[in-house]
Amino acid sequence: METFNLTHSSRSTFILMGIPGLEAAHVWFSIPFSTCYLISLLGNVMVLFVVGKEQTLHKPMYLLLCMLALTDLGISTSVVPKTLCIFWFNFKGITMVGCLTQMFFVHATSAMNSAVLLTMAFDRYVAICYPLRYTIILSNAQIANLGLMGLIRAVLFILTLPLFLSRQHFCSSHVIPQTHCDNMAVLKMSCGDITFNRLYGLVIAFLITGLDLMLVAISYSLIFKAVLRISSKKAHQKALNTCTAHICVMLSSSTFSLFSSLSHRFGQGIPPYVHITLANLYFLVPPMLNPIIYGVKTKELRDKFVKYTCRK
Repeated sequence: METFNLTHSSRSTFILMGIPGLEAAHVWFSIPFSTCYLISLLGNVMVLFVVGKEQTLHKPMYLLLCMLALTDLGISTSVVPKTLCIFWFNFKGITMVGCLTQMFFVHATSAMNSAVLLTMAFDRYVAICYPLRYTIILSNAQIANLGLMGLIRAVLFILTLPLFLSRQHFCSSHVIPQTHCDNMAVLKMSCGDITFNRLYGLVIAFLITGLDLMLVAISYSLIFKAVLRISSKKAHQKALNTCTAHICVMLSSSTFSLFSSLSHRFGQGIPPYVHITLANLYFLVPPMLNPIIYGVKTKELRDKFVKYTCRK
């Protein structure tokens, strides 16, 4: 297949290079990419199906799991299909509008994912520290309102990123050494002053990822403080077990998200192919692992999975 013609590409078209330096191995990279994506689709769709079908699972915790599944699907779907087109068919071109649209969905779904994880931490805090008032503090309607607030925050904060970028003048080379249109990767092609854009991106990263992680840490400090007051070791274990799945999900999502965000700004010494390969793990690993983690650690959900998957 012919390589995409860079010299005759339109000025309104960007070129996504995939993983620079490892173009010969793109087909091999497509195997783990497509495998992780298919597992992610299957797992998250199964969560949505099971919770939707089972009236007994129409509770705040499982509604949050559905929100997490939707954001995981959004994160992976906004990047992986286009990446596979690059790997399989060498379709590297993407219009400026398409690039800015992809950028919006990548960052907006990531921001929404962060909001859902924060709400799940608050859910665990209420369940452990105020178990008798749980149904009063957190109803299904309250969870829906919190989800709506997270969505509004994501749209309002993230929409300005592509809007600011659309006003920038880009140099003659529209080549993006990435598998997707990331804010910082596109900014680096600008010929104008990008100081404001950089500062705004850092502020957004702090107000969304940084602030959410801080609030999650506060929630867990209060949870551990409450657990330590319990004299029974069995009660200790039971209380902590209710948080295990969320802690595992937080570690996988936050680690890859922070690495991807910070390495763009401060990782000049990292070889591009290493940075791009590891950054893509954020779009592959957490969406794949999250339904597995909750399926294994949550008995009620696990039993419903077995009910539907093992039905004769």
